Amino acid sequence: MSYLDNIRTFVRVYELGSMSAAGRDLRVSPAVTSSRISQLEEHLGVRLFQRTTRSLTPTEQGQSFYRGATDVLQAVESAEAQIVNITENLKGSLYVAAPLGVGRRLIAPQVPAFLAKYPEVNVRLRLTDRKVDLTTEGLDLAFFLGQPEDSNLRIRKIADVDRILCASPDYVAQRGMPVSGDDLVSDAHECLSLRFPGATEFQWMLRTPAGPKRFRVSGRYESDDGDVLTDWALAGHGIAMKPVFEIADHLKAGTLVPVAKDASPEPVQMACLFTHRRMQDPKTRLFMEFMIDRIASTILATSRPV
Repeated sequence: MSYLDNIRTFVRVYELGSMSAAGRDLRVSPAVTSSRISQLEEHLGVRLFQRTTRSLTPTEQGQSFYRGATDVLQAVESAEAQIVNITENLKGSLYVAAPLGVGRRLIAPQVPAFLAKYPEVNVRLRLTDRKVDLTTEGLDLAFFLGQPEDSNLRIRKIADVDRILCASPDYVAQRGMPVSGDDLVSDAHECLSLRFPGATEFQWMLRTPAGPKRFRVSGRYESDDGDVLTDWALAGHGIAMKPVFEIADHLKAGTLVPVAKDASPEPVQMACLFTHRRMQDPKTRLFMEFMIDRIASTILATSRPV
């Protein structure tokens, strides 16, 4: 198994671009990670990475070996999956990504129950509101809100998620209660933006009597973390567009209130992305089914504005 471990380590170093990051991901020390790469290079008789104090770059041989190495690991995973299907003895690591709000409120609370059912499985949950790449980041599954751009991936829809425009009572008392999308723009309301590097403009798609319409809202606050927007809204700094399940407790407590009720946001799709290859692995399929049932129930219970 040591040679296979070396290959797995090489793949993670290649994908993450760092010895230390790969070591953390594989739960081994940087010294072990470096040693495995050195052993692999010695066995192959080539240098797989160009190393400097500041960078780690795959060589031409490293790029070529990566393609073959991923094929080897896929073949091993497929063979293991066939055995698991027979023995129903799930084992190994699952790499799962989810947006921060989804991960914290819907995925993470359910992980202990899944692991209790399958004690030889490890779940490595990566939470981020940025878009992820399943292939280059070595992910088995990625939960998301919205519409995927990669048509090469498979998608499993979970639910349509209600969203709401909300603000604190203090904000409404100071700035007034907007009723429509036009109010948000004409009264220059402080709209809290979830935005990522590279975005050139920000618009909200809202319902109107004439149908869905884009409104070019503005504001001084933006972040790539949805929970930061919630905190800013609670502190009275502006209006946020949020999935109802993320702020249901705040709506019930009255610390956030619905605004612009005549211009509610369009619902957003929650779904799960996976590659065709990943679904060969029973633990991936079972984890997805396990989570989908529980996520759908939670959304149904909380996604109705109060």
